[in-house]
Formats: sequence, C-alpha cells, structure tokens
Amino acid sequence: MSHDQLAALPVHQLSGLIQRREISPVELVDSCLTNIARHEPRLQAFVAVHADAARLAAQGAQAALRAGHSVGPLHGIPIALKDLIEIEGQVFTGGSEAFRERRATRSATLVQKLLSQGVIVLGKTHTVEFAMGGWGTNTRRGTPWNPWDMEVQRTPGGSSNGSAVAVAGRLVPWAVGTDTGGSIRMPASWCGITGLKTTIGRISGHGIQPLSPTLDTPGPMARCVEDVALLYAALQGRDPLDPLTTGLSYADPLPALKRGIRGLRLARMPDSERGYASAEVLAAYDESLRLLASLGAEIVTLELPFRFEDVAAFNMRIMAAESYALYHALIDDPAAPLDPDVRPRIAAGRDISARAYLEAMQQRNVMKQQFALAMQGIDALLTPSTMTTALPLSAVDQTKAPAHYTRFGNYLDLCGLSLPNGLDSQGLPTSLQIVCRGQQEDLALRIGWACEQATDWHARLPPALT
Repeated sequence: MSHDQLAALPVHQLSGLIQRREISPVELVDSCLTNIARHEPRLQAFVAVHADAARLAAQGAQAALRAGHSVGPLHGIPIALKDLIEIEGQVFTGGSEAFRERRATRSATLVQKLLSQGVIVLGKTHTVEFAMGGWGTNTRRGTPWNPWDMEVQRTPGGSSNGSAVAVAGRLVPWAVGTDTGGSIRMPASWCGITGLKTTIGRISGHGIQPLSPTLDTPGPMARCVEDVALLYAALQGRDPLDPLTTGLSYADPLPALKRGIRGLRLARMPDSERGYASAEVLAAYDESLRLLASLGAEIVTLELPFRFEDVAAFNMRIMAAESYALYHALIDDPAAPLDPDVRPRIAAGRDISARAYLEAMQQRNVMKQQFALAMQGIDALLTPSTMTTALPLSAVDQTKAPAHYTRFGNYLDLCGLSLPNGLDSQGLPTSLQIVCRGQQEDLALRIGWACEQATDWHARLPPALT
C-alpha cells in the first residue's frame, strides 16, 4: 500500500489494520510524514511538525503491540492539534506573533487523554490569531492553503484552519479544533471534511488557550462521521481541572451510530434564513433534505422566535467582551505585532459595558428556553454550514463574519455536526449542518452517519491530491 493510500484511510479502518498487525504504527506515521514533506510546503497547515518525537512514539507503540500490550483501539494512530492546545515543552503561539517563542509548561487534559490511549501527536496546526476569525486568515503567521483549489488561494475557514487543511490534505487522519462561533464547522465546510461542535463541558478545556470562556468548546475534525465519533468518545469525560465538565456522565456515541434515522423528525430552517445562502449551497441543502426523507426521516417546518443574526449579535457581544478582557494589554499596545484584521474585532470589546454584557448573558437564558419550546417534538435542525463555498482571499471582507449559520449553536449551547453534502460548479465542497440539543452529540452523529452512507461526498479528493 502506498503512502498516499495508507494516509487516506479512515481511522476506523486504520485501527483494525494496526490491531491485526497488518500495518504498523511506524508505517502509518511514516506515511503521514511523507505526505507532509510532499504537500506541507504548499498547504502550510502546520506551525510545527514533531517528526522525531512521533517516530519514537510510533516505535514504542509498535513494540507494545507486538508484546500484546495494546492500550486500546487508537494505539498508534497519529493526530494533529490546533495551536491553542498546550503540549508540555512544545510551541504554543495561539496564532500570534506576540507569542511566537512561547512554550507550553503543561499538557492540556485532552492531550493527556489521547496519550493515555496511545495516540501519537504529529504536530501543531495553524489557527487564526487568538482564534478570533471565521475566514481562516492570519496575516502574520500565515494562512493555510485550502486544498480544493490549487490555483487560487481560498478561505480555509477559521479559526481551526490548519487542522481542517491537514485533514483534508491527507497529512493526518484527524485533528482537534476549537469552536466559539463556528470555528470547527466553517473550516470543515470549506475544506470538505466533517467536524463536531460539542456541548460546553463535554470535553475539558483545561490547557487550551481561551478566546471566550463562556462559549469556547474543543471538538474533533476528521474525514468521516465514524472517525469523528471515535475521537469524540476518546476526548470526552469529567475533569476536576475544568468545572464545566462536572455533572456530565460519559456518553458513548458509537452504540447508536448506525441505528438509522427512520421515524426521526428533522426540521428545515425557516424560509427567512434561506436568503443568506448562495444558490448552489441551497441546492445541496435541499438535496440533503430529500435524501434524509428517503431514508425514513420526517422533514418538518420550524418556526423560530428569533433570527439567526439576532442570536449572532449577542454571541459576538460576549466573544468581544471576554476576549478583550483576556488580551487587552496586547490589543491596546500599538507596537504589539498583531494581525490587523483581528485587533479591531477584539478591540470592539473595549466599548461593551458591563450592563450590555450582562444583558447578553441574561438574554442567552431566554433564547435557550425559546429554542427549546420551538424544538418540541423535533430531533434536529438542519441548515447549511456556511453561506457560500470557499471564497478567494481577494474577495474576503474582513469586517464581516461568515458565521451566520453557526453562531447560534454556541450562544444556545447546542451541539452541531458539519459534513460534506456536495460540490458546486467550481468543484468546491458544500456542507450540511445538523444541530441538536445540548448533550445530544450521539444523535447528531447518528443522523450524519446515515446521510454520509447514502453518498460519497466525504470520500472525494481535493485537487491538491489528484
């Protein structure tokens, strides 16, 4: 099997091959590193590649497996982590030139969880500075190249841009990102992969650089729903270092993943929200609705007591206020080497009063209740993940955000899965978002798996690899 073929396999297949000793962790890590050497100079997904450490870890995993000491199904599987996540002794820039020399002094809880299961960290991936941006650009640290167009540089999506490009470019089987207003789902959409925005508290945020502690949540990014479910299962759990995880019991999404969707009631988004999406994104969305209906789901109409843009405005108020509180010293220092597109987004928090911030927090509870009432008897809300397919960087308006369909999920503390559902006339991916109530990741994954099995969009290769 060639390096390209091996690195392109999904994790759930790679796991079986490793456990049966048909391939070794050393072979798999070498395949990923070979692809990184070949494609990374153009794609620029990584801040740092830990090649030597990954090879040593792979050798250790291989020896353990040969001795019959497997620590589980993920033993020997490589992964990439967004450069907001601390790994003791490794680079930890948070996407900022101001932190380019910073090294982590601890490892995040999710890193410890992965290492305890034998997962091998290949490196750290790029992010928008401080994770504050949906387009995926970073003028100082570099913008990863969306592999779906190798002629024109297009938006990779943000802020988990490097993680999405690394997975889409077959540099690594899966990765971890974070999501505060759509930062997993938008890159997943534009890079043609699958990403899960988890409910706050499902995965520990300890050791992850914050943007907005009220809204931040880490989550898995992969090339298929089953792999996302596997990584979600590996990452979740209570953590005494993160009080948001207390009170939540472990919820394994895998037993129900392949149960089918017959009898579920899935809501199309209100007609008033359709005008924000391009014609080709809507065509793919409508086709997904027809597909899900053919699989036995009932597609129903949903009326919401608010517009997505109203929710997004409150979400942004919280993000700006909390991010300014965290980074005001840098934002207010004109000599600080900050991204000129990011600085004004966070600086907007300077003008948000305590009263306005508290109103946004109070309104959050009101809107949560309104959404819960509107969703009675409905299992999930379906929307596009993004309004358009990936735009040329030259067409981006940095004063606007592409998060129309995603921010409401963070503000209302819902979970949401983005997965490929088509290609537009330019060959660029479109994406379906499946939004479920908080703590119902298993249901979102179940719906996504059923949809994915009826198509092959998730298996399409971007031009960078053809």
